[in-house]
Amino acid sequence: MRPALDVADIFRAHGPAWRLAQAGHLSLGQLKVMSAIEACRTVELGGHVERCEDCDHVRIAYNSCRNRHCPKCQGGAARRWLEAREAELLPLAYYHMVFTLPAQIGDIAFQNKAVVYGMLFKAASEALLTIAADPKHLGARIGLTAVLHTWGSALTHHPHVHCIVPGGGLSLDGQSWVSCRPRFFLPVRVLSRLFRRLFLDRLAAAHAEGRLAFFGNLSGFADRAAFTAHLAPLRRAEWVVYAKRPFAGPESVLAYLARYTHRVAISGSRLVSMDEKGVTFRWKDYRQDGPARRKLMTLAHGEFIRRFLLHVLPTGFHRIRHYGLFANPARAANLAKARALLQAPTPAPADTSADPEIATMAAKACPCCGGRMILVEIFERGASPRTAPPTPAFGIDSS
Repeated sequence: MRPALDVADIFRAHGPAWRLAQAGHLSLGQLKVMSAIEACRTVELGGHVERCEDCDHVRIAYNSCRNRHCPKCQGGAARRWLEAREAELLPLAYYHMVFTLPAQIGDIAFQNKAVVYGMLFKAASEALLTIAADPKHLGARIGLTAVLHTWGSALTHHPHVHCIVPGGGLSLDGQSWVSCRPRFFLPVRVLSRLFRRLFLDRLAAAHAEGRLAFFGNLSGFADRAAFTAHLAPLRRAEWVVYAKRPFAGPESVLAYLARYTHRVAISGSRLVSMDEKGVTFRWKDYRQDGPARRKLMTLAHGEFIRRFLLHVLPTGFHRIRHYGLFANPARAANLAKARALLQAPTPAPADTSADPEIATMAAKACPCCGGRMILVEIFERGASPRTAPPTPAFGIDSS
């Protein structure tokens, strides 16, 4: 069911005035995201007409923008991604690790998204792979899936990666499966310190190679001495690496991934209202415990849009990555070997041949009688459907 308010409603109502006020200060990527979200599931993108085989009820379904930052489009994308991942899950406990950048690096990361977010992925994955391979800890080659999130609950800039890791790996000689201790994967403090060193070393190297840019109040960091001085306290501070309780099994891993892999900064389910004061939404204050943690926040329309656009990723940047045993070149062979050692059956491959938009439509029943809806017309961008009557009009629900 479509929420009463979604991000597109806010962008359509207040985006034009905000774009005009911010002219020259928005990136092409941010402008494209706004345009895509505003056009999503409207006549601007064209669509399809469906008719019920039993009662002749007619329904219009407008096309999705399929932009990865669009809240309405990510549900379908997540389902398709999960179908492929389901066949790769191993029959054992999985662990959830979160690696977070300190606030002192947040502004540097925002001005250098591709470089710094890439370092975050590499430092987190290398810390896990290195400590797991150490015979003092697990002594195994592990695999992991890492998902980048750049937001906090209040839409602030808060870069961190969620890593999903099976509780074990192939022995270093590749001849056996090594399982971790029950309910314990790897020592968090050891991971944290290695993660800190790996990230800061990469960041310093990027500065020395001229791969970082600094603007506004960060322009002084272009000086190497000033940049080094800024990083010095971070080399002594404790960095946050959080180990959550292990998942109950592969099914709970899928349920978690369904919520996290294709999430955007905020979806319609968290939006409460939009009025002359601004946009009100639900958020969690993690400094509080119990019911006091759940709060409402109201932001001016322009501030809400600004915070949403903080999280637009660079073009071509992959926010879901696989490492170790799950790295793409050898993933199939490694998974087959792991299953053989675990004596687990090989699952059937997922069917990804159907067009996702039409498949979504075909799966929907008639809202009047429950009959099968069939595709009767496709209309182009900006055109109106010829089939009548269009009653009622619905968009494709991918949420």
